[in-house]
Amino acid sequence: MNTNEHNNVCLDTLQIIDYGLSDFSEILNKQHELCDKRRLGQIPDTVLITEHKPVITLGARQTANKLLLDKKELADKGIEVIEVRRGGGTTAHNPGQLVFYPIVNLKELHLGISEFVRMLEQIGIELLTGLNVIASRKSGYPGLWTKRKKIASIGIRVSRSITHHGMAVNINNDLSIFNYIIACGLDDVEMTSVFAEKGTQTSMKRAREILVRVLQKFLIKTGG
Repeated sequence: MNTNEHNNVCLDTLQIIDYGLSDFSEILNKQHELCDKRRLGQIPDTVLITEHKPVITLGARQTANKLLLDKKELADKGIEVIEVRRGGGTTAHNPGQLVFYPIVNLKELHLGISEFVRMLEQIGIELLTGLNVIASRKSGYPGLWTKRKKIASIGIRVSRSITHHGMAVNINNDLSIFNYIIACGLDDVEMTSVFAEKGTQTSMKRAREILVRVLQKFLIKTGG
């Protein structure tokens, strides 16, 4: 795993760790480790930022998990399939997609689960605005949309007030990976990306810098 832990941003109440390009399973294990530490108060609220090697993940709701190729066919294409215990259905990750995983204490943030999801959506909206793409919510469907196309997906898990999993925003990634799934279990969903919307590549470094600023805005506690 390409772990750029020297890029940590350590703040009084927020730690942001950039893992560069990573294997999904290694980051999942890291989330579990950090959740335990956060629950015990051994670390502050923490966000992991990464891009993943090609992987399709299946959510906890089995009826929303829909693959259009079997696992062997996907493996032949270099795409791993992993089952995870998070909300949402099938989704896909690959390089050029920016993913962030907040491991935060909702009780300390005075947030319910639905409020936290709306916060993640607003973080995504402001990230995309910084990249000159307008995205919005769609009632009843977590994630972000540009008109009728989906540009960001959310799937979270909360255990004893501590969150993990998070949000994936399509920046420059190859969208053909979504041809092998029914994204989030929703028929006829077309995925898009910043590249598809603008027609030009976006600097992932710049996207990360904007994301860090927006995460600080929403997740640094200001007292109370």
